[in-house]
Amino acid sequence: MESQRNILLIGLLFVSFLLWQQWQADQAPQPVAAAQTQSSIPASTVADSHSSDVPDADSAVPEAITASKELITVFTDQLEIKIDPVGGDIVYSALLSHKLEENGDDPFVLLEQTNDIYYIAQSGLIGRDGIDSSVKGRAHFDSASREYKLADGQDTLSVPLTYVSDKGVTYTKSFVFTRGKYNIAVDYKINNTSDASLQVQMYGQIKHSIKKSESSMMMPTYLGGAFSTDDIRYEKYSFDDMADKNLDDSTLGGWVAMLQHYFVSAWVPPATEKNIIFSSMKNGLANIGFRGELHDIAPGSEQVIKSEFYVGPKDQKALSVLSPSLNLVVDYGFLWWLAVPIYKLLMFFHSIVGNWGFAIILITLTVRGLLYPLTKAQYTSMAKMRNLQPKLAELKERFGDDRQKMGQAMMELYKKEKVNPMGGCLPILLQMPIFIALYWVLLESVELRHAPFMLWITDLSVQDPYYVLPILMGISMFVMQKMQPMAPTMDPMQVKMMQWMPVIFTVFFLWFPAGLVLYWLVGNLVAITQQKIIYAGLEKKGLK
Repeated sequence: MESQRNILLIGLLFVSFLLWQQWQADQAPQPVAAAQTQSSIPASTVADSHSSDVPDADSAVPEAITASKELITVFTDQLEIKIDPVGGDIVYSALLSHKLEENGDDPFVLLEQTNDIYYIAQSGLIGRDGIDSSVKGRAHFDSASREYKLADGQDTLSVPLTYVSDKGVTYTKSFVFTRGKYNIAVDYKINNTSDASLQVQMYGQIKHSIKKSESSMMMPTYLGGAFSTDDIRYEKYSFDDMADKNLDDSTLGGWVAMLQHYFVSAWVPPATEKNIIFSSMKNGLANIGFRGELHDIAPGSEQVIKSEFYVGPKDQKALSVLSPSLNLVVDYGFLWWLAVPIYKLLMFFHSIVGNWGFAIILITLTVRGLLYPLTKAQYTSMAKMRNLQPKLAELKERFGDDRQKMGQAMMELYKKEKVNPMGGCLPILLQMPIFIALYWVLLESVELRHAPFMLWITDLSVQDPYYVLPILMGISMFVMQKMQPMAPTMDPMQVKMMQWMPVIFTVFFLWFPAGLVLYWLVGNLVAITQQKIIYAGLEKKGLK
């Protein structure tokens, strides 16, 4: 009886948790500009030819721009990047190792400019002697080639763009790509051949047309900005937040990012420099970025100003190399402290078996093994409670509706028989946070995107296409229920609810990621085996 009530309680708690998450996403106020995309941006703004696209020393005003016709294309083993020579902005990025669709040939495109989405990464030099200005426009760079490719055996590829000012100063903007990596070093080398000192300040910003995240109750995902400062390791800053208030935070180091499910773009300025983190919203565009330190360049000297731009999957290891807190964009929610070791254990098991489905099974066996002592205590407590049912029925008949005396008598009986009425709850209550933490790990880990298991399960990150796993999970719950006979004193309404629980859970699990259903199914099968072993031992002691 206690086990059935516990299952009902846990089910209601988890469903309530999912409903609460979706309510938060649905009830958040949307900015007026939320319905706008690039196609709805005023034509006068599009025709502005990059000029009003530059932040000044105090603010940043995002405007839509049209990319130049002569884009520079860069191919590496991981990326296809297109750079606009006007300003040297990254206006397109395709992730060659991540396909748009399972078993498809087309790569996943992150940055792009289409009728549906406007998503680019800009950078430039502002300040007294900056080459990017909202008044004079952007620098028009020259390039030795319109196409660059990382050759076989080549570890790094540098793409230099040059601009010579009317004072004769040479500015070289270089994009340095590294084999196997998604981060791009974006450097400015300024060769001051003039007879006067120069003052410049680098900026980097990410622009995204306002778009609501395509999430559901079972698969809640986030689309929006995020940032880090020396006071705040990780903070989401949604499109709604940008509409309400502009960021303007001074920090040592820090970073800014634009997040979506599985993927991220981020600017990471030098950790040793003072930067300004800013955001703004205008004409249907959300903008988040940084302004770096002001650099003085003496006459006849040369100086390099550095930054890093990341555009790729939420690879925790790669992100941590760029900044100790950038890996937090893989957001495990309030149970991150539990999800992180689960993720590491999952990675460890995968390194052994080479299959994410079998790694999940090993996680399940590990969790069930660690909880076995509590599980044994749970079933022992349940058996003792069942043996007490006749005595509890006598107490109910003796005290009738006097709840106070009935409660006192029950506590004395529990104490005398050394029974803990809550003993059956603890293992299930411990499993619940583990289940939720694993849910977030499966939801956030890009490693499981398009990851096959076996047979018909070709993607563990989405629902079972034929609903076989949820149905098997429901059958396993039904078997577990039959192994735990209902107490004769149980309310008939509760009995009916318990009988419907396998069906209710099956319906909910139809839309869960296949990896999560696999975890729950294997957990049930292990629990059934453990029940048989424990009950066999209890029978010998006369407790069942």
